[in-house]
Amino acid sequence: MRIATANETYLADEALLSTRTQWAWMGILALVLIAAPFVLNNYWLYLACLVAINVASATGLNILTGYTGLVSLGQGAFMAVGAYTVAWLEANVGTPFFVNLVAGGALAALVGVFVGIPSLRVKGLYLAIATIGASIILQFFFVNWSSVTGGSRGINVAPATFFGTQLTTYFQLYWLFVPIAALMVLGAANLFRTRVGRAFIAIRDRDISAEVLGIPLLRYKLLSFAISSFYAGVAGGMWAYFFRSVSPESFTIVESIFYLAAVIVGGMGSILGGVIGAAFMTLVPEILRFGVEIASSYVSNAATLLSPIRTVAFGGLIIAFLVLEPQGLAEIVQRIRRFFHLWPFKK
Repeated sequence: MRIATANETYLADEALLSTRTQWAWMGILALVLIAAPFVLNNYWLYLACLVAINVASATGLNILTGYTGLVSLGQGAFMAVGAYTVAWLEANVGTPFFVNLVAGGALAALVGVFVGIPSLRVKGLYLAIATIGASIILQFFFVNWSSVTGGSRGINVAPATFFGTQLTTYFQLYWLFVPIAALMVLGAANLFRTRVGRAFIAIRDRDISAEVLGIPLLRYKLLSFAISSFYAGVAGGMWAYFFRSVSPESFTIVESIFYLAAVIVGGMGSILGGVIGAAFMTLVPEILRFGVEIASSYVSNAATLLSPIRTVAFGGLIIAFLVLEPQGLAEIVQRIRRFFHLWPFKK
């Protein structure tokens, strides 16, 4: 019978302690999320719902870009597919909201599979251009298929209902969006413990080597596009229920750039990075708005002068993180965790 060495016992204890710490933090986070709607005002509940939507979409893009290495600038278009699906089902079928959300995600996944077909032949910048082309084609349908999408005017969305109760307030929508976003994040985290998730990572690291190892590239690339687009479709459906109106102007290329920026700033190839990146990028415009309000006290037309600063800030954040911290906010968080874990033992 083999007896474990002292080093093995220490490593096992460390792993157990780390697992318990993670569960403790997850429990604290769950309690905070449960208590938040009872202490936040309407404005912060609005932001919390918006963060939940963006976290769901950014997590999906992170699966595709961060974990599979396939650059996409079509996340906004996939969200639009989900949003229009939900709007049409609410107006014409009247199915429950969770059925509509799943249907929106499923249709977006189907569209994502077709968009992902070129990924076997092209990658990097060329694939990004291909997804932009797909977004332009989808935008054409949104504008001109007026019998379904309402054309340029868009389409209004009935509120989601739960057991006959219409979910119209931010407090009510919080209890719908946050659990859905949490389930999607947990699903993504567990995906990479499976054979499929490991295949995605192998394709990202070296697709030729992955193919030599027997991983069918086209199948897994299309699957990654489908999963990412499903996340975007569900997020788009939540967006439709949140703003109660969907139009072609709601999902432009700027939205796709926003989600790519969230993944880059948060940390590509990190579930935590997608979450904190989406939250951070959602709050940046609000921080800038507060700055404009302060500047208005000293500059007469500060709002007009600083109106383009949102786009400039997004671009600046992308460049800054690519140059200074390519692994994003997630790596900064990990460094802080390691520092506080080790600091009592440093000499």
